[in-house]
Amino acid sequence: MNKTTLIASTLIVVFVVIGGMFFLQKTEPRTEFSQEDLTEFATCLKESGAKFYGAFWCSHCRNQKAAFKEAVDALPYIECSTEDSRGQTDVCKEAGITSYPTWEFSNGTRLSGEVPFADLAQNSGCSAPTL
Repeated sequence: MNKTTLIASTLIVVFVVIGGMFFLQKTEPRTEFSQEDLTEFATCLKESGAKFYGAFWCSHCRNQKAAFKEAVDALPYIECSTEDSRGQTDVCKEAGITSYPTWEFSNGTRLSGEVPFADLAQNSGCSAPTL
């Protein structure tokens, strides 16, 4: 084999190996929902007539809100606590809310506690974000 053929063969092997590495390289799976998907989901929940009753001092309410990240403002959130955190607002009294968080859906179903996206979707008719 002459010198030119040896160099050309070596370059071809190098390019094939490097190309194969890029082709076979696994991409990391997505582990978080996109902000766009979360905003779309929160907006759909509101448009579906769902209501999210909570209190500012409630840790489970904060966790539920945090799951939506920046889309939290699009949620159909209703504050139930008075400013002094010792009472309940009239709207929540009239709705019969006794625990936080409570989600109420247009079909009358209520779910309490931190509700998974899949359950919110099932009860609202909205599509839950997917990874």
